[in-house]
Amino acid sequence: FTQHIKMGKSRNVELTQGVTKYGRSKAYSRSGKWAIKNKTKVAKAPAASATTKSVKFGKSTRTVPVEKASRYYPTEDVGRKLYVRKNNQSATVRSSLSAGVIAILLAGRFRGKRVVVLDVLPSGLLLVTGPFKINGVPLRRVNPAYVIATSTSVDLSGFKLDAKFNDAYFKRPAAAKKADELFAEGDEKKKSQVSDERKADQKSVDATIIAAVKKTPLLAEYLNAKFSLSKGQYPHNLKF
Repeated sequence: FTQHIKMGKSRNVELTQGVTKYGRSKAYSRSGKWAIKNKTKVAKAPAASATTKSVKFGKSTRTVPVEKASRYYPTEDVGRKLYVRKNNQSATVRSSLSAGVIAILLAGRFRGKRVVVLDVLPSGLLLVTGPFKINGVPLRRVNPAYVIATSTSVDLSGFKLDAKFNDAYFKRPAAAKKADELFAEGDEKKKSQVSDERKADQKSVDATIIAAVKKTPLLAEYLNAKFSLSKGQYPHNLKF
């Protein structure tokens, strides 16, 4: 003797395997479970202090805040400090980008150029140079995320970088705002001139590096050649 148990038909029709006609919220609404959900009484938490109160106003009552808002407010918006949960940690750069390594720039004005890595600055940016006399890339800061490190390097054992080449050295001077700046949009903007001090620093840094480059045959030509991909070349298959 077998007893057949009659199963109730689901209110949520299955359209295909794993896909039902109604979503979770709609299916819960159709099931009617919401009607018997709160049969058991749960102890209510103590009510918070009231922020509003009822006040008689003529024949009716109005709900007003307990504490009145200030009638005076600042004429200008006063910014407030936001809580930041970010911890300032020292920047880490991958080990392949050490001093003397030749890297390929992938973005910016000199993209495709090969440069010599000199140091990692406290901000996490790389200090690189072309040298300028070989490929026209001056002393500049570069984001290491947009750089490919190659297996070729220059021997910089006799090179000592001056401590003045830091992030503050590359900071642009603040331009003085003029009163009639709004009416000078059509005027031609003056090009920023490279100072004599910058030119002297570039020559002093490049002198040692160029001497080290000349020790290796064809290394100057390698630095001067622009990186590019030909048809059928794929970056993930190349060994830099």
